[in-house]
Amino acid sequence: MAVESLYREPEAERQVEWPILEMHDVFKIYRSGPVETVALRGVDMVVRAGSVIAILGPSGCGKSTLLALAAGLDRASAGDVRSSGLSLLTASEDELAAYRARSVGIIFQSGNLWSTLSARENVLAALRLAGIEDAPQRAAEALVELGLGGRTEHRAAALSGGEQQRVAIAAAVARRAPLILADEPTGELDAANQDVVLRALRRLPREHDCAVVVVTHSPAVAAAADTVIEMRDGAVVG
Repeated sequence: MAVESLYREPEAERQVEWPILEMHDVFKIYRSGPVETVALRGVDMVVRAGSVIAILGPSGCGKSTLLALAAGLDRASAGDVRSSGLSLLTASEDELAAYRARSVGIIFQSGNLWSTLSARENVLAALRLAGIEDAPQRAAEALVELGLGGRTEHRAAALSGGEQQRVAIAAAVARRAPLILADEPTGELDAANQDVVLRALRRLPREHDCAVVVVTHSPAVAAAADTVIEMRDGAVVG
């Protein structure tokens, strides 16, 4: 069975929603003494609620830089980056900290969890950092939703790679983050676990009215997206 038929919903089931993330003519330049490296060159992008966007391209093309700007972990050198109406270019450090805690979920290829904490404790920690009051209930519900109801008290180190990624997704779901950013989330997973994680990411926009942006090298992951944005040398191509 083709990858597309595994993950994509029929066209009629998808709706065009409001923008969650907008980038307009974005440049990112790193300077080291007299040397300048242009990581992003005039990037334009609109990511809407209810969609999965895949950013595809070779190493060094600017994908991870783009994700860092969207996460509020770095600032653009020029242009405008907005998420849920907040300008991430001009926001104060306090505003960016609140944005990262409440409005965006970040899933890395690995290292998302505290290895000595249980699955439940990892999700609770993320919720408490965001100042969410009903954290225990939200954590329990999110873990059940991601198929981890029987693994909540297992330490992260005892979980499979796919289970660890689903715990990280559960933390984003429990926070009800409108934007979920995933950097090579299936890069270290076998085919079976990749399938489970991709299915979970595909469900999120439909069930939680959020947007998912996935940075990837994988054609299989790209095939699961509603839209594929290809990057070369810091610019969007095609």
